[in-house]
Amino acid sequence: MADDAEVLAMRQTFALACTPGVPLGPNPRVGAVVIGVDGHVLGAGFHRGSGTAHAEIDALSMVGPEAKGSTVVVSLEPCNHAGRTPPCARALIDAGVRRVVYAQTDPNPVASGGATTLRAAGVDIEGGVLAAEAALVNEAWSFSMQARRPFVTWKLATTLDGRAAAADGTSRWITGPAARTDVHRLRARCDALLVGAGTVEIDDPRLTVRGEDDEPLPRELQPLRVVMGTRRLDPAAAVFDGTADTRVLKTRDPANALSVLFADDRQHVWLEGGPTLAASFARAGLVDELIAYVAPALLGAGRSTVGDLGVATIADTHRFDLLEAVRVGDDVRMTMRRKES
Repeated sequence: MADDAEVLAMRQTFALACTPGVPLGPNPRVGAVVIGVDGHVLGAGFHRGSGTAHAEIDALSMVGPEAKGSTVVVSLEPCNHAGRTPPCARALIDAGVRRVVYAQTDPNPVASGGATTLRAAGVDIEGGVLAAEAALVNEAWSFSMQARRPFVTWKLATTLDGRAAAADGTSRWITGPAARTDVHRLRARCDALLVGAGTVEIDDPRLTVRGEDDEPLPRELQPLRVVMGTRRLDPAAAVFDGTADTRVLKTRDPANALSVLFADDRQHVWLEGGPTLAASFARAGLVDELIAYVAPALLGAGRSTVGDLGVATIADTHRFDLLEAVRVGDDVRMTMRRKES
């Protein structure tokens, strides 16, 4: 059983894993702490993105030979495969680590199995320590590894009567500045921003993440901009302005689009398209999280927030579990998850 020092170190690994400035995807965020034989922390590290040292290696590099006989506490089971970096399980064995304590079992079938390798080499292993908290650090990534598709967050902005635009097509702005700033904060959690070709044609969005100064984040921190649909796009559209990478998917099939994005190492898709695209994802059962910004306003006419869902009777209503409802400026943000049958 993990002792108090190991539990404390585990909480430290979560803070390390969430260090700001780490590019999104395709790898999970991981932190690691090395505890010496005398019980003192010798070193700590975290993963800084694809191609860089994993958290365990980063932490061990601070310790050197003192790692022999130590305990390594890590937020995710050490990997067991050689990709762009060597397997962490082997590195821990070679460093002479006596004990490894980890929180979350690696859900990636390509990389899992590190605990088995370590145990076979005589390393004392304990897993599942604060596992529920660890899963929240990489919630979308964990879902994606298990479902073999990205986690989908659908964001919508609506009036009280369910309108996304006025009768003349204008939609800027349904919600206030505080809500729009909040959207950028949440967009930054994702590694792909998805809209339909119609939204690009009508609204010409930039689809970037901006900071508190209203300036776009550096290109390397921008999610991939994805445009889905078969219509021809104007090459002068804002999504092609070079401030972030852009990919066009010539399909109207949500499952196909997600399959392509998963193969491109995208694990969290932020869906911000119009009512037709949103309805296609909802009808396919491919909306995992819904974030709705509701403005205290009425239009009475205009474009609906979502298109036809094929609901003919109240029994077929698409329902969600409400996780949170908070005031953001003059608007309300509701965060919901798909209700499991």
